[in-house]
Amino acid sequence: QETQRRMRRLQRQDNRSKVNETHTRNLSIAMAELDRMSSELHLPKNVKEQAAFIYRRSLKEDLIRGRSIDAFVASSIYAACRLLKVPRSLKMVSKASTREHSEVAMTYRLLIRELDIKPPVDRPFKFVPSIASKLGVKQPTERLAVEILREADKKKGLAGKDPRGLAAAALYMACQENNDRRVQRVIAEAAGTTEVTLRNRYRGLKEVLNDELPTVDYQAPVATVQ
Repeated sequence: QETQRRMRRLQRQDNRSKVNETHTRNLSIAMAELDRMSSELHLPKNVKEQAAFIYRRSLKEDLIRGRSIDAFVASSIYAACRLLKVPRSLKMVSKASTREHSEVAMTYRLLIRELDIKPPVDRPFKFVPSIASKLGVKQPTERLAVEILREADKKKGLAGKDPRGLAAAALYMACQENNDRRVQRVIAEAAGTTEVTLRNRYRGLKEVLNDELPTVDYQAPVATVQ
């Protein structure tokens, strides 16, 4: 009986040793990928440290077993960017990763759910000026895009949707209305989103607004975008 107890104790110690070795090897691979992606995305030190912390939590909670290390690294980076309000879109992070956009997005959703991470919610309005600036659109077009989003927000049409995709769709709608022509691909790239997302959000906005665009008083002062 004593021999059996000793054998079980040795077995447990051996299992713990194997787990520690696996974790050490996992972290070594993950931190190398984190270094590479941080450099490519030009991330500040605090974002890199936050991403490493999130990844270690994922490892401790055994979320990574049987899943891609690189996908969890990319997801941890995106979560850190969201938490610290550093502007890097999921598309940008996925592009810098070795994994596909769809896998990174799915892993990110798993990560924030299981670790109970609550990143601040971005409003689509705030993305309009920067996207408009990249595109060089006219100010009336930019203002109409903001009003489109305000009107859709009043009708509860923005909840749960990707804010960059909504901003891109509103700008595309405004460009069409004002004959300030821009193709979807260019707008999507400027917004850091995909053409598919832009088209989906565009159809959603048209449905919410019932194909009726808001009127804009272009002589009035520009309202502060929240």
